Amino acid sequence: MGTGECGSLLAHELSMREDRNFEFESAAFPHAAGLLRYALHLTGERTRAEDLVQETLLAAWRSFHQFERGTNCRAWLFRILKNFHSSQIRRNLTRSEISLEIEESGLSVPEKITAGHEVREAFSHLSPEHREVLQLATLDGFGISEIATILEIPAGTVASRLNRARQALRAHLQKRATAGEKNT
Repeated sequence: MGTGECGSLLAHELSMREDRNFEFESAAFPHAAGLLRYALHLTGERTRAEDLVQETLLAAWRSFHQFERGTNCRAWLFRILKNFHSSQIRRNLTRSEISLEIEESGLSVPEKITAGHEVREAFSHLSPEHREVLQLATLDGFGISEIATILEIPAGTVASRLNRARQALRAHLQKRATAGEKNT
């Protein structure tokens, strides 16, 4: 192989890498805001959520050669994020101590609670499984089959959890509304 052939081969390889990087950026980066929203839901802390999204995008970039063109990149990225979060939880459970302190909110109960606050408060009363499915469906806009792929559970389970989550949310909000009417 001559020097010209080697240089031509290297230029071709660099061009292919640049095309693949552009393809990754085009496919993955539009979903960064949704990934951050989901990571915030999972972690509850902005810094940890940003780190989780960064780890997710780095892992996706490293394994982008395994991504099948024409499949749902958004669901693929969310699955990677969910896997990273699950492994972080497992790691933390094995090496962390359980705190006996009870965290108290520094917030007093306001005289008038906004509707957004009421919904967030009702959302917090759902089980983690129901919150997660409702988050992915309503806030992130995934369909049942996409959620099933992300969470690696059957679509029927997703549909059931989603239905129960909506019912529980509705019941909690109605209960609060009824309690509010009695207090006035």
